[in-house]
Amino acid sequence: MPSLLAWAESLWTGAVATDHGSILTGGVGTPMTEVAPGVAFLANFANVIAIDGGAELGLVDTGSPMTAPRVFDEVGRWRAAPVVAAIYTHGHVDHAMGMGPFDAAAVAAGRPRPRVYAHEAVAARFDRYRLTAGWNGAINRRQFRIPGLAWPTEYRYPDVTYRGQWKLAIGEQKAELHHALGETDDHTWIWLPGSRVLCTGDLFIWAAPNCGNPQKVQRYVREWADALDAMRALAPAVLLPGHGPPIVGEARVAQALGETATLLRTLHDQTVAAMNQGLTLDDVIAAVTVPRELLERPYLRPVYDDPAFIIRNVWRRYGGWWDGNPAHLLPPRERALAAEVTSLAGGAAALAARAEAVADADLALACQLAEWAAAAAPDDVGVRKVRAALYQRRADSQPSLMAKSIFTAASEGR
Repeated sequence: MPSLLAWAESLWTGAVATDHGSILTGGVGTPMTEVAPGVAFLANFANVIAIDGGAELGLVDTGSPMTAPRVFDEVGRWRAAPVVAAIYTHGHVDHAMGMGPFDAAAVAAGRPRPRVYAHEAVAARFDRYRLTAGWNGAINRRQFRIPGLAWPTEYRYPDVTYRGQWKLAIGEQKAELHHALGETDDHTWIWLPGSRVLCTGDLFIWAAPNCGNPQKVQRYVREWADALDAMRALAPAVLLPGHGPPIVGEARVAQALGETATLLRTLHDQTVAAMNQGLTLDDVIAAVTVPRELLERPYLRPVYDDPAFIIRNVWRRYGGWWDGNPAHLLPPRERALAAEVTSLAGGAAALAARAEAVADADLALACQLAEWAAAAAPDDVGVRKVRAALYQRRADSQPSLMAKSIFTAASEGR
């Protein structure tokens, strides 16, 4: 296992290609490493940062219930002082579910539990997660390919919330908390002025921004770009992301933040410009030019989200759910449409055969034809095999984890 900074260098230079595995689990196993005086970083499924304030410690994010024991052990190995504060960068369960061991240690020692700080919208997120636990379990089992994943219904709510900005002292260390709309509505990025360290949360994840997830709630493209510009203006020397390794060096940090903001802003502005022409969603997606040179950067590869999903997310925010096609406003049931198309094609087997015939030229079209054939003849084993094979081809062709996972689930008949 290479050291933390050697892993970081290998991704930055392209010696190791970034993919969803490298950003989510690539550095797991490396020990908590001091990356600036009094600031340590633990590569985790969702990263954890520890701040040494002298007689007491603070955390930025805490990980998930599955990683909580390791996080607790690594923080204790790095410094023996008690953890008295934790900051949630946002309320996603991989970032904000690891307080259990720290709370238990404080109670056992007769100390107050650590105080948890977060944006005020985190509590509302936890409330929503409890309301929609079944739905969130289903979509995350599909997205991360984890059979049997149960969505939690108990959360460690923040003790102190803020709205716009907040200044916090962790012993001798000062931390500045800034709210930003981005991947979530409850996001916080943290600036440590004494060490010029920036903690971005998931506003930077070593991949094209997770700003269009097709199974999740609204994301905020323009405001995300603005937040990245505000971070860059501080001239950070070290960037500690929500996923993936640190970036060290003012020039590299500025480049990564600036180019991520540029990608978001051009997708947003082109989409809005096309919408302002009165185009349908289908035509808007075709009108936007995705800057491929940016997607080739090791920290902007579309290995998690897909730029087309970001375009759709901008449309959803400004244009609602209707895509502009009048047939889709109050549409027929999918099964009725499939039955009619299948009948016109001469039967489900004929439509499935056509799907196979066009697959090399247009795999997306092939999958749609196979989907209609399977909906019209759900018990036809031959049609189901064609559908499964085409969706597996589609999954294999996708760099984005989200697209790959959904197409794989379809190939498995789900």
